[in-house]
Amino acid sequence: MSKMQIINSGWLIDGSGSSIRTKAQLRVINGCIDAVRENWSAHPGKMADNPDVETLDLKNATILPALVDSHVHLSMSGTMDQAERLRQLDTGFGPAEDVIRKHLKQHLAAGVLAVRDGGDKRAHVLRYKRKHVPLQGMPVQIKSAGRAWHKPGRYGKLIGRALDVSRSLCQAIELENDPADHVKIVNSGLNSLTQFGQETLPQFNGDELQAAVSAADHRGFKTMVHANGLKPVQIAVSAGCHSIEHGFFMGRDNLKSMAEKAVFWVPTAVTMQAYCHYLMQIGKNTDIARQNLDHQREQLMVARQLKVPIALGTDAGSPAVDHGAAILDEMKILMEAGFSIEETIRCATFNGAQLLGIRDLGLLVPGMPATFIAVKGDPSGLPDSLKRIQGVYLKGESIG
Repeated sequence: MSKMQIINSGWLIDGSGSSIRTKAQLRVINGCIDAVRENWSAHPGKMADNPDVETLDLKNATILPALVDSHVHLSMSGTMDQAERLRQLDTGFGPAEDVIRKHLKQHLAAGVLAVRDGGDKRAHVLRYKRKHVPLQGMPVQIKSAGRAWHKPGRYGKLIGRALDVSRSLCQAIELENDPADHVKIVNSGLNSLTQFGQETLPQFNGDELQAAVSAADHRGFKTMVHANGLKPVQIAVSAGCHSIEHGFFMGRDNLKSMAEKAVFWVPTAVTMQAYCHYLMQIGKNTDIARQNLDHQREQLMVARQLKVPIALGTDAGSPAVDHGAAILDEMKILMEAGFSIEETIRCATFNGAQLLGIRDLGLLVPGMPATFIAVKGDPSGLPDSLKRIQGVYLKGESIG
């Protein structure tokens, strides 16, 4: 027997980037949206009065798709305690399991129902997913890279492993046995916090990266590339990668190429905001971190003009970047760069779901599951109202 629900919302942001709809009514059959009607007050309909139809009253709330964080590190917390960070990096699976579970709960509390993990030193997140999927009592979907690839002697050991010198990157990807969801490649270093705009050399050349992306494609894996600076990003985009992670100081030409090739950008701008806080806490100068943040905000303005596909990601697990909570701060940075709330929500929902290859999240339109979050009040309170989530719903059923 079919179960029918009527969901009356005060305001609906459907995840597509379209304008906010007021008094939208969702008709849901067996957890799937069958129809969306305008102005429930003018069209209460017989169905809403039918005792066999469940009615959910969210007339004083804004509903939007469940959120997606497209760049996290679940085995690491946002702690600024360096001793604790080192313990988390080198811990065994047992303690890591507890940390990962805690972070998933934090994402759920923030309305995040899917995350893309960018790798950890021991592939604990991938092991956690293999052990616990389906995640009992935890509806947050995990997409994991396992361990990232980096050149020997270059940045990347915190999130992965160095390439064996006896193999090419392409060969390593072809021979990899870990059942990851995507491939993570590190193609630059970190951003300097003492010299503005300093660019590190690429870790892999164009031929190496193109062959690696092709090998990943052949195995059905998308490729996410950590890259900052003009040349590292240019090589990654030309190689056909699916997303650029971070992308600080990559410049307009790279953004234009990304728009033309539909390469996703995951800006993780909140990391620089967090570094400002972290440096202040330890008594160090924050000027360069602030300049880095300002420049990333300027790049976001250009990306919006060029229509670069942007998926919101926080790099949660970096110093002072907390799981779940950081998504609110990243949204604010996008809005400071000129993105409307509808565009910002699209980056944090539909675009993220597209990048992760998740078909049952991202939109609240006919044919999609009624999986959404409700926040008190009208959309003018967003994104701050995400601190006070009224409810999280999975296929029309409340889960938190």
